[in-house]
Amino acid sequence: MDVLDLTRLQFAVVTLYHYLFVPLSISLSAATAGLQIAWMRTGDDKYRQLTMLVGKLLIVTFAVGVVTGLVQEFQFGLAWSEFARFYGDVFGPTLAIEGMLAFFLEATFLALWYFGWDRLSRRVHLATIVVVAVGTLLSAFIILAANSFMQHPVAYELDPATGRARLTSFSELLLNKVNLAAFPHTMAGAVMVGGALLLAVGAWRLRDAADGDAFATLARVGAWMTAAGGALTALTGDHLGKVITQVQPMKMAAAEALYATTTGAPFSIFAVPGFSIEVPRLLSILAYGSPDATVAGMDDLQAQYSAAYGPGSYVPMIPVAFWTFRLMIGAGMLAMGFALLYLWRTRRGRRPAAWTVRAAILLPLLPAAANSLGWIFTETARQPWIAFGLSKVADGISPGLTAGEVLASLLAFTAVYGVLAVVWLRLVRHLARKPLSAPVPVAADPEPALSY
Repeated sequence: MDVLDLTRLQFAVVTLYHYLFVPLSISLSAATAGLQIAWMRTGDDKYRQLTMLVGKLLIVTFAVGVVTGLVQEFQFGLAWSEFARFYGDVFGPTLAIEGMLAFFLEATFLALWYFGWDRLSRRVHLATIVVVAVGTLLSAFIILAANSFMQHPVAYELDPATGRARLTSFSELLLNKVNLAAFPHTMAGAVMVGGALLLAVGAWRLRDAADGDAFATLARVGAWMTAAGGALTALTGDHLGKVITQVQPMKMAAAEALYATTTGAPFSIFAVPGFSIEVPRLLSILAYGSPDATVAGMDDLQAQYSAAYGPGSYVPMIPVAFWTFRLMIGAGMLAMGFALLYLWRTRRGRRPAAWTVRAAILLPLLPAAANSLGWIFTETARQPWIAFGLSKVADGISPGLTAGEVLASLLAFTAVYGVLAVVWLRLVRHLARKPLSAPVPVAADPEPALSY
């Protein structure tokens, strides 16, 4: 592998690993706020106990997410300095604001929530976790705006003096139509990941004699999150696919390995040389919302891009785009289907069968895989562009970077991530095994209980 391939591999490893914790932080913060609201409205102590458990899972996940995010920032500066130099004026505000949200707003209010149970009034204490939940959404929206620029560059102009891209409108950057479509799709996927983890923890602890009822509630909350997130992911994914077809038609053609421009294009559920299972006209519906729409093929698009951007191949890695797209959909549908099955089998207080519990423990792997596969498709099917239509991936790597340097840093990052994976898994298992918390003193409204 040459320097470019190793650098791309390093970026993929670092980013995908970091993203395992991002959707969990987003969904667990919302789940913690929701459970605490349920406790305050009902007075049922099991919701307080579950609030504290899910909040602790959030803290562990948030901490690991911050560390992996720092590693991602470090490798970005190490390996992609040319990209940062050229697009820094565009990316700078988004990265700065996202960093301030993550390190100051979210971390500060998460600490206030954790240490404020007996120091803050109930309403103020609830407000702290609500701020965390809203902060994670804002953070995600802003950082997705940076990625959406790479998919569909907007709100920039080239500075004639420096030759660098210069931001012209921060609001236009945020309101990029790709970002407006990608944000709800990404958040729906995050709900699935967090819901699957809560379902797994709840199902695992159902046989607990003391806390069985609380864990049964947690499992059903997780199942509802997974099912609802799956349905929303499908709906928002349909809209995102149509937006991507407008701005990156090559990506949608690559998703079906469609070489020739076709009217009423089918979609292959499964395909190998000599055999395929197709749904007639489905690709045209996915791309344009009409069964009779014409979908541009890769051959025609390659000719158009060559004329517009110069000689070279503009076709991404077809097997990767083709299979990640299908595996993403398949993993998400399986997770949603299992969540619905679990809800059905546990209706009216029924206990699930043993095989259902064992399957539920492994469920988080499916939405996590779906999220990762979706990002692999999104980024690799944009190739060879780093910012679509503006510059290629090869233009963004740091000058003078050697294969040995990239390989050494990749091994170092992998070692750090391996340690973090073990730490996170052990902490989550430890928290999931512990009995739910006993009642704790909570400050009464309106005055907090002060302690020094």
